[in-house]
Amino acid sequence: MRVIIANSEREQEQIGQRLSQVVPARCLIYLTGDLGAGKTTLARGFLRGMGYQGSVKSPTYTLIEPYEIGHRRCYHLDLYRLADPDEIEFLGLRDMLQEEAVMLVEWPEQGQGALPPPDLLVRILYQDGGRELQLEAGTESGERLLKQFPDARRQKVKN
Repeated sequence: MRVIIANSEREQEQIGQRLSQVVPARCLIYLTGDLGAGKTTLARGFLRGMGYQGSVKSPTYTLIEPYEIGHRRCYHLDLYRLADPDEIEFLGLRDMLQEEAVMLVEWPEQGQGALPPPDLLVRILYQDGGRELQLEAGTESGERLLKQFPDARRQKVKN
């Protein structure tokens, strides 16, 4: 597990940008944390790092926001409003998982049992006015991603 401290919203976006630089073309990333912890902030930084210039909003009501950025594809999902994990089938998730695409999934616990394990789990916790981001690999691809993730000055590694 890698733990990174973000002392501001900007630092959290920068972490997302750095993550976007090492993620493979097909990757499933879960973003967890309390309301307001900064899941969408991290996703915004990620998308900016991929080169997206437009507005990045939380897909709380649309559930899915697709992004075509150059030759890459990214889906940003927010499952907060799901009443039942079986509703995931209606979102077309199975098809999306077969694509060469990165999937950023907020509130994955709402789809528990219907979602595959993530390549990377990012837990975002409140800490002294900032955030602690815990990055944990869930697959071999996720392990490779963590090894490639650039070090930051306020980062520590936990085994």
